[in-house]
Amino acid sequence: MIERVNDIDVEKPLVENSLKVDNNKCIFKDAVFFDLEHYIYKKPICIGVFGCCFYDYKNELLKVTQYMIENKRDVKSILKLSKQYFKNMIEQGKKYIVTFSGNNDFTVINYLFKKYNMEFNIQDYFISIDLQKQYENEIHKSIGLKTLEKEFGITRESEVISGSNLAKTFSKIVKDSEYINRMPSIKKEKILLYNEQDVVSLFDIYTKWNDVFANSI
Repeated sequence: MIERVNDIDVEKPLVENSLKVDNNKCIFKDAVFFDLEHYIYKKPICIGVFGCCFYDYKNELLKVTQYMIENKRDVKSILKLSKQYFKNMIEQGKKYIVTFSGNNDFTVINYLFKKYNMEFNIQDYFISIDLQKQYENEIHKSIGLKTLEKEFGITRESEVISGSNLAKTFSKIVKDSEYINRMPSIKKEKILLYNEQDVVSLFDIYTKWNDVFANSI
């Protein structure tokens, strides 16, 4: 399994620019920002990459944690690490989980938790904030994450990778124990960077929401 922890410098967010939910503009202080890359064939097969971050208010950093499978044995291991990560966040007082179209990711990870008898359901512990739903409720039209990023002036370092291509890669990983060794390092890095930028974008969009949409609502 690949485990990666990365600190990312970000602008100190302004409370007045942040999305207000339940009369609370400071949710980003008590939130985790979550995104999965996964493989589904009729039913969820595995998490390919688990990605999550939170804002370290004292040091003005985003703390990004990622786990990526390298073989079939990691299917269960990545779930154990994911569960422990969430438990650690709960102990640190995190109450909210911010996603984009998060129901898909919740369905996958909760299904796999249940399949492997891990007795953990994310929505039992966190209040969910889905930025896609928030956009649709306020702006009254549908949107994808990459299009929303453009509205916020977010430029990605990584190339966009389609969900179908990611699924094919994770399918090969779980079916062929040697595939990861033949996989170029640059491809692994691209997948991790793609996922990392997803969770960082969630933070950037959340904390600049009113700066962009104040006059659109």
